[in-house]
Amino acid sequence: MSIQPPDLAAFAKAAVDGELGIKESDLAAYHAAAEGLLGSWRTVEELYSEIAPIAPKRSWSRPAAGDNGLGAWSVQTQLQEVSSGPLAGRTVVIKDNVSVAGVPMMNGSRTLEGFVPSEDATVVTRLLGAGATIVGKAVCEDLCFSGGSHTSKPGPVRNPWNHAHASGGSSSGSGALVAAGEVDMAIGGDQGGSIRIPAAFCGVVGHKPTHGLVPYTGGFPIEQSIDHLGPITRTVTDAALMLSVIAGRDEKDPRQPDRIDPVDYVAALGESAKGLRVGVVTEGFGRENSEPEVDDTVRSAVETLRSVGLQAADVSIPWHLYGGALWDVLATEGGLSQMIDGNAYGMNWKGHYDPQLIEYYGRKWRSDPSMFSETVKLVILAGRHALATQHGRHYAMARNLAPRLAAAYDDALDQYDVLVMPTLTTRAPVLAAPDGPVEETFSRAFEMLPQTSPFDITGHPACTVPAGLAGGLPVGLMIIGKRFHDATVLRVAHAFENAVGGFPLPIQERSKA
Repeated sequence: MSIQPPDLAAFAKAAVDGELGIKESDLAAYHAAAEGLLGSWRTVEELYSEIAPIAPKRSWSRPAAGDNGLGAWSVQTQLQEVSSGPLAGRTVVIKDNVSVAGVPMMNGSRTLEGFVPSEDATVVTRLLGAGATIVGKAVCEDLCFSGGSHTSKPGPVRNPWNHAHASGGSSSGSGALVAAGEVDMAIGGDQGGSIRIPAAFCGVVGHKPTHGLVPYTGGFPIEQSIDHLGPITRTVTDAALMLSVIAGRDEKDPRQPDRIDPVDYVAALGESAKGLRVGVVTEGFGRENSEPEVDDTVRSAVETLRSVGLQAADVSIPWHLYGGALWDVLATEGGLSQMIDGNAYGMNWKGHYDPQLIEYYGRKWRSDPSMFSETVKLVILAGRHALATQHGRHYAMARNLAPRLAAAYDDALDQYDVLVMPTLTTRAPVLAAPDGPVEETFSRAFEMLPQTSPFDITGHPACTVPAGLAGGLPVGLMIIGKRFHDATVLRVAHAFENAVGGFPLPIQERSKA
């Protein structure tokens, strides 16, 4: 519906409420000028109607009762555009914060329930063009603001290794479906660890690419400086294959550099990793909530890398311990500004916008803000207080400190080819109770982020692979590399995978019992 100018009485009220100090005798002149100005809004709407996308007719369904035991499926489809290509015959599920045209997208939240995008995300277009079959959308955490798997609507996502435990988030369904063997591959999103957390908890491979390597166009943003999309798979080779398909320039995404040289990540795995230098980050171990079983399993994984010819030594990066605090400020104030007040996209950047999503979500959440999850409500309350009292100066400070954090890792990466540490400090915890105390909701959502979130700020590539099992639950080994050296990260991951003879899946482990 076209914009309507306010009547004179509403205009006068806005002037008073805004304490603009406009003389009553001048209000009519302001009102007439605003009416003329708003004519441009109507012109823009008329022009845009000529290029506005129209959603294609695509079949989809909700999972049948009894066929969604993990709570991981949001929507099921069978989309295939070509029968040949590098992903021909492979099934892929898309995190439900990524647009698939003609298929509902909920982003785990009542605030977007009922929305159907009209355009495919760029990664979806590339997957379909490579022969993949998209078999549905995977449940994610509510607006992706949780590293647990308990805030998603309509319900939690369960870990395939133990259904009483969390699958991790926010790409909760993506990790669970890959680990359970229900799909071959998944697209995940990562703003604070949301690819790596579910991959680590579910015992699969999750690669957060270098920031800007994979276009985010068509993903529901949180804060454009930390938005990432990437693969979740069962093997490193599949992660490299998927990355080769989805990486590359997209003129619609200003998060990307002007030039990205194409890389065949699968071919890169053929290069030997022998002799590569591995820096074992001491600050990644023995943290306040670290489980000894996790640290021991990852230390053992480092010994495995040594046994196949990689050189490993401890390295201290004290700034790693401050990354979580920087992320808290950037994600809270930045997320409030862009994801909430800016209706996901915000303004002031030259990217591709989704006007339909902006209007739908902006109108719906304002109709009933109580629909927000507890974690998003916390962001709103803390962020509004900070912005109202400090006016964004801490966001500016954190943004100015981000290069120092990146430089701390870069200095270590001048000495080593990759850095390693536990992906997470704990194994998958028991799911937070739906009627439990809000304190538990918060802790299960945020307790893991300080280990993963620094690399969303700095943009370094970071891949998690299963380091082993401890007490029947997976432990993740995180491998970090220089920006745009994703191939080196994947080479080390592949060397480890080969050394241990491949990664187990929960169904395989249960069959041994």
